[in-house]
Amino acid sequence: MINLKTFVLFLHILAVISIDSAPSKCCGEEFSNVKIPVKLVTSYYWTSSMCDRRAIVFQTIAGREFCVDPETPWVKSHIAKVDKRKTV
Repeated sequence: MINLKTFVLFLHILAVISIDSAPSKCCGEEFSNVKIPVKLVTSYYWTSSMCDRRAIVFQTIAGREFCVDPETPWVKSHIAKVDKRKTV
């Protein structure tokens, strides 16, 4: 019979695997079409490389998050401006 420690270890490993393989919330075609004013953007991050299509997630002053297409020209401009703010 399997002992309790082995069983708990097995469950822990399964939990870690399921968390690592969970898709990011912005995978797919769920991009926002709204051009967010750059003054409202506080930060951004890339979605997981596990996603079918990578996206940028802009975080706003109000705490909202918007998934946007990283190839959109205004998105590239916003990224550059946010990066510049953080280095100044």
